[in-house]
Amino acid sequence: MTRQTTRGRYAPSPTGVLHLGNLRTALLAWLFARAVGGQFILRVEDLDRPRVRLGMTQQMLADLRWLGLDWDEGPDVGGLVGPYLQSMRQAIYEQAIHLLRNKGLIYPCYCTRAELARIASAPQGDDAPRYPGTCRYLSARERRAREASGRRPALRFIAPESPLEFSDALHGTVFESVAEATGDFVVRRSDGIVSYQLAVVVDDALMGITQVVRGHDLHASTARQLALYDALGCPRPKVYAHVALVVDDAGERLAKRDAPAGLDALRNMGYTADQVVGALAASCHLWPTEERVTARELLAVFEPSRIAATSATVRLPPAARTESLDARNGTLL
Repeated sequence: MTRQTTRGRYAPSPTGVLHLGNLRTALLAWLFARAVGGQFILRVEDLDRPRVRLGMTQQMLADLRWLGLDWDEGPDVGGLVGPYLQSMRQAIYEQAIHLLRNKGLIYPCYCTRAELARIASAPQGDDAPRYPGTCRYLSARERRAREASGRRPALRFIAPESPLEFSDALHGTVFESVAEATGDFVVRRSDGIVSYQLAVVVDDALMGITQVVRGHDLHASTARQLALYDALGCPRPKVYAHVALVVDDAGERLAKRDAPAGLDALRNMGYTADQVVGALAASCHLWPTEERVTARELLAVFEPSRIAATSATVRLPPAARTESLDARNGTLL
């Protein structure tokens, strides 16, 4: 595999149905990769097992294929750099933690949820609470005392002092000091679950991902992830693009717990894949409103510079058919 080959990805979590915002991000990630002749990888981020819903991985894959998206590597098709389920990659993450520990870049944090809540409630000046490094300078004796009291530590990564710079294809050049914005951040929780920040960096690095297209809610994570790329000695992705979120009529972002926002309800109302793709594309100014289009047809005219930078609602036209459709195979009931 060469770094010259564009490799994009979509990495959903099976904690609920994919809503229209998730699906629009998947469509855009697929378009970005395919438009330059790149490969597209599907990875399922099911590391937080208590939140995973049974059967949701299979439903997510079926929904994406129904929209006309395909992938070169993934949990259902395999590939050379799998597994493509995070739950099967725990040993790989532990190797990364071992490397960071040997470099002196992580330390145990014994702060309780109550203590962290007090930090979060203090005036911050930022959207996210900054960890003040409470446990970084504990002595070995102090750490033993906390462990003797039954506290299970999380592991925190020491944030670099120097600002980090990256270019976003939709938002321009960004500078951020992780030390000032969030401080030292968790790479493994006290329950042993590896954090999103570390897992996504390890996975993207080992899978050769060069293009990261994802929702704007993850824009603030980028600097922390770049710090981990550098610490692990891995090349950074060449392209980042953080796309605007889909919101409801009240301006609230969609949530996976909102089941009616999924495709099952739309299919049962008679919507076809080309209607849904057309509405998703229209919401980010890539296609005329209320006109149908397949993913492949949209790819032929895809122009990233036209993507709207602000949040929008997805407006679906009247359903193509009024008869109820089977949500799985599209046959009339």
